[in-house]
Amino acid sequence: MVAVLKPNRSLKDTFYYNENKLKEGEAVCLLAENYPRQAGDLSELDKLGMLQKMAAIRPGVKVNSLHISLNFDPSEVLSGNQLRAIAREYMEQIGFGNQPYLVYQHFDAAHPHIHLVTTNIQADGRGISLHHLGIQKSEPARKMIEDKYGLVRAEDQGKQAYELKPVPLEKVVYGRSQTKRAIGNVLLGVLDNYKYSSLAELNAVLSLYNVRAERGSENSRIYKHRGLVYRLLDEQGNLAGVPIKASSFYQKPGLNYLEQRFYKNVIQKKQYQIRLKNIIDLALINPQSLSIDAFKSALKKQGVDLVLRQNIAGQIYGLTYIDHQTKCVFNGSALGKNYSANAMQDRLGLTPNSGSGQVLQQDPQAAVEDEKPKNKASKLNNPGEKETPTSNQSDTGQTSFAELLFRPENTWEPDPYDLTRRRKKRKRKQNINPQQ
Repeated sequence: MVAVLKPNRSLKDTFYYNENKLKEGEAVCLLAENYPRQAGDLSELDKLGMLQKMAAIRPGVKVNSLHISLNFDPSEVLSGNQLRAIAREYMEQIGFGNQPYLVYQHFDAAHPHIHLVTTNIQADGRGISLHHLGIQKSEPARKMIEDKYGLVRAEDQGKQAYELKPVPLEKVVYGRSQTKRAIGNVLLGVLDNYKYSSLAELNAVLSLYNVRAERGSENSRIYKHRGLVYRLLDEQGNLAGVPIKASSFYQKPGLNYLEQRFYKNVIQKKQYQIRLKNIIDLALINPQSLSIDAFKSALKKQGVDLVLRQNIAGQIYGLTYIDHQTKCVFNGSALGKNYSANAMQDRLGLTPNSGSGQVLQQDPQAAVEDEKPKNKASKLNNPGEKETPTSNQSDTGQTSFAELLFRPENTWEPDPYDLTRRRKKRKRKQNINPQQ
């Protein structure tokens, strides 16, 4: 038996991953332990509500849920009663026996396995520590259950990969699936797994699954109020269906949420730049024999997708590389001058901005998104960089009087030495009166 534990920040994400499997007929709910009623008598809201009420006792705890997968050898045939008994003993051994938890049996893999969903917040408000839970408690519990039920030991199962995936990513086809649910599945698989540092980079990944995040035009109401919507794309890359507000999804992936991700991802993905550069350079060993399509195919063999950003006329103004192994997204210009759109077309022997004949994204605004430092991450990495002209500037590039009046000073410049040095305190002489 192999046990995989994954602490999570969102009870909803974990719960609906299993409930969606239930709705699709790929799972059954075997057990609702420490619930007031049996699993078959509970509605979807009842099951989730119990877990949320427990987690609400300590609202300050960020990681408040635990998703566990118990995987068995393909040769083992276990009944529902055996799986329930194994789940109860395992949860008791790791210290979650008194917690409300749900047990789902999934049928979406070649080996039998169950998923357990619970919260680490107890009724008295104390939290069960998840630190080293796998080594200190899960491993002894696994070995005890293997011996008791005569299961194939994890050490004897070979290097079979067991992984908890938030959602199986698949391209959404407009008109064949429910829009909100389809977009939600894609967001679950992308937002927390890929490292992107701008809206354009995020959209490059989402476009692989026919989804796009939209802020609207700069004069629109949604843009002025920092809103964000998600939409489906058809097979030609055009917007299709109705827009759905970010607040309608479980993660609430609005602009504030994304900007926090941008800030963290800039630092986390920096170490993977060299790997991607090497892959690109190796694909260009014989650049004269490569077309754009051949170049994309060479990268794809190494697990890298290339997304071309083109305008309506088919001119390429940007390249985005998506490394699925490291889950990192890079704009070509972020990798260096030699990897920008114009430089890559030169290296391929193409005329810059000649286009490739295939428009993947007809989005002239994306070029502007790449240039504007709209998040903390871009400002942090370019402290001395001047902002590009905004709507407050004239077409000639001159800043308006109001912009000059209210623009903050450049706080990144060091203060003059005379202003920063401390003045020495003068000692006050004490008047000593000999008569006293």
